[in-house]
Amino acid sequence: MIPRHSQKRMQPLQSRSREPGSDGTLDQRHLRDVFGCFATGVTIITARLDDGSPVGLTANSFSSVSLDPPLILFNLDRGANCAEAFALGKPFTVNVLRNDQEAQSNHFASKVEDKFAHPDFEWRDGANGCPGLAGSLAQLECVCDSLHDGGDHWIIIGRVQHAERDADGAPLLFFRGRYESLA
Repeated sequence: MIPRHSQKRMQPLQSRSREPGSDGTLDQRHLRDVFGCFATGVTIITARLDDGSPVGLTANSFSSVSLDPPLILFNLDRGANCAEAFALGKPFTVNVLRNDQEAQSNHFASKVEDKFAHPDFEWRDGANGCPGLAGSLAQLECVCDSLHDGGDHWIIIGRVQHAERDADGAPLLFFRGRYESLA
């Protein structure tokens, strides 16, 4: 129990929000800024299109779901040009980025057509046939277990089939719209 004299009174958060519109909706820019207050790790999720072409995207909406069965999730914009690669039963790989992979994160977040053509980024196919990025802090090879409606995104649940990690290294973090480090 905390002694009464040492309890601190919480101050209300400083509100920078605009009032919801007349229809009750929130300003999307403001909501994005609020969501950005939650520091996240950064991943690049890779897969293959039906024609075998590798695709990938930067995502910070990654989370573990369950150990038994081993499940993870991430959110995918319904309008992403690679969305078809993440259909039910298809394999994909989650590459957890380390703090020196900011350039890869930016590249895979861009609208570049062939993201794997970059001469400075090394990768190899994993056992599931999806690209694993060299230097990643961790990799999880998955198969799409289920898809759920999430507004303008799909919530993709993946069943982990293989996982590896580097025991050393620090993660690439994203907070308030920019990259950060643990130090």
